[in-house]
Amino acid sequence: MKTRALFFVAAGRVELRWIDVADPGQGEILVRSIYSGISSGTEMLVYRGLVEAELALDERIDTLGGTFRYPFQYGYSCVGVVEQPRESPLYDSLVFAFHPHQELFVKPETDVLVISDFSPRVATLFPLVETALQIYLEVEQIGSGPTVVIGLGALGTLTAALMKLRGRSVIGIDISAWRAEAARALGIDVVGPEAAPDAVRRQSGGKGAAVVVEASGNPEALASALDLLCHEGTALVASWYGLKSASLPLGGAFHRRRLTIRSTQVSTIPAQLASKWTVRRRREAALELIDQLPVEALATHEFPFTSAASAYGAIDRGEKGLLHAALSYERTTKASTHV
Repeated sequence: MKTRALFFVAAGRVELRWIDVADPGQGEILVRSIYSGISSGTEMLVYRGLVEAELALDERIDTLGGTFRYPFQYGYSCVGVVEQPRESPLYDSLVFAFHPHQELFVKPETDVLVISDFSPRVATLFPLVETALQIYLEVEQIGSGPTVVIGLGALGTLTAALMKLRGRSVIGIDISAWRAEAARALGIDVVGPEAAPDAVRRQSGGKGAAVVVEASGNPEALASALDLLCHEGTALVASWYGLKSASLPLGGAFHRRRLTIRSTQVSTIPAQLASKWTVRRRREAALELIDQLPVEALATHEFPFTSAASAYGAIDRGEKGLLHAALSYERTTKASTHV
């Protein structure tokens, strides 16, 4: 079979190419995509050419082999319908798969999640819900007290919403007025960067925030995060900066207050949580959270797969109102007749 797949071919350039897709083997299924979500964090680093060319794409996802040297496929949020084989217990099911943007693809049955309870578009945000859950679990390990989330894109908003859902005091910060307003409409307390120190002092009784989650993708935000922390507070970095460098004030205040800067990442389970959590358990918990978080409100934009270049361009220029974009795929023929 032939199918079209999205390739990153140079900084700021994507294109669709025809590739071969093998028939599904034993224990495998063929999925026809309905939607695939675009990550405004990791994928935009890739789109902008801000990732080391020799870095492995993702060693935890078998369909993301190779490196970030152009041309390559990328993406990890496909939702589609199982079309082959008819004998599969998953036949005709709506499933989620960690797979690059592609019309048809083959995966082991055990590598997909059945998502019949959700709309295909909403399900494209599943990786962000899972990432927000991972951040929350690590924040809980660090301690109680006010939490600050810097950057109210889709991930930051979901993280702040989950904190609030679980009863934590949380303050959101964003430099964008429309993103701040969108988060407020979802019930999140939001302040601008200039008002953040006073807001944190009020909520913490003058102590500072126990945790600041940096989810803006802007290295400069990490420096400002340190000033908001309490003694022995932690800056938890959800952003991946790629080739962008971060200049940090690590002088007397950082040193004497025993501050911690730590990354959080969803590909693995951190050691301190490994006795209670597995990737499978976390994914099952994330699926249950989709109905409890404002996921649908974040699914703001759709673009036809054939207009993928326009989608990436809109995200790259920071189009107002765009929190999460997805590519939509036409469903006109069954895979059995596709040549």
